[in-house]
Amino acid sequence: MMATVNKIIPFSTVDGPGNRTAIFLQGCNMDCLYCHNPETRGKCVHCGACVNSCPTGALRLENQQVRYDRAKCVHCDSCIKLCPYDSSPKTLDMTPKQVWQAVEKQIPFIRGITVSGGECTLYPEFLTELFTLAQAHGLSTLIDSNGTLDFEHYPDLLAVTDGVMLDIKAFDCEEHKRVTGWSNQVVLKNARFLASKAKLFEVRTVVSPGLFDTEKTIVQIGDMLRPYLPIRPIRYKLISYRPMGVRPQFKETLQIPTRDQMEYYAELLKAKGFKDIIII
Repeated sequence: MMATVNKIIPFSTVDGPGNRTAIFLQGCNMDCLYCHNPETRGKCVHCGACVNSCPTGALRLENQQVRYDRAKCVHCDSCIKLCPYDSSPKTLDMTPKQVWQAVEKQIPFIRGITVSGGECTLYPEFLTELFTLAQAHGLSTLIDSNGTLDFEHYPDLLAVTDGVMLDIKAFDCEEHKRVTGWSNQVVLKNARFLASKAKLFEVRTVVSPGLFDTEKTIVQIGDMLRPYLPIRPIRYKLISYRPMGVRPQFKETLQIPTRDQMEYYAELLKAKGFKDIIII
């Protein structure tokens, strides 16, 4: 059982509660206009376009395969910026046990692990095995997901998952399709199902004025999830769109919200009963 790993961050304080190891898996089934990690979307096809861009010779083309020398890499990201397939030549195919070996070095210093992407739920069996290892060693487990995997059909994964951080890009289905290329039918179903099982740790919405009806989205998500708040408090993270890392063709077309706008949306959520609201 393998998953393609983009990177492992040993210590992170922004990927869930406490100090955590964050694992980013490669590949995503959505095409969000404001994607801040576009280099995690596709798989390397070994086209070689990145090889000559590397200033330290960390990349070479050998037997029609791009080879990566980690020792020579200075992480300038020249290869990522040039990749025509939204990928990276620095990814590794790893088993759950190999990822766990990287995680366990941090055990005395971390509270848990968070797996993100890309879209990590493209590898549900991998997650199940990795989370089983983590929980056996006393670590909490979180999934950062776009919500396209129907969690109701993966009870084994849910049993070893302490919480899901769920992106809801827009409440209206047509607006969601415009932003991501996907329907949100399963996403909203997951929100209700996970909340009913006390597994919905956090909901996130990226705000870019004019991209979709933000107020309608916030109000309708609040109404949908309000009945579940007594089961388990749900954190709501409002994320201001920022152009850093966004693909050039979208960078100049999307707007950055003001702080006043973000505070207004937070007040809407407070009126729905949400108490843990974070603006970033």
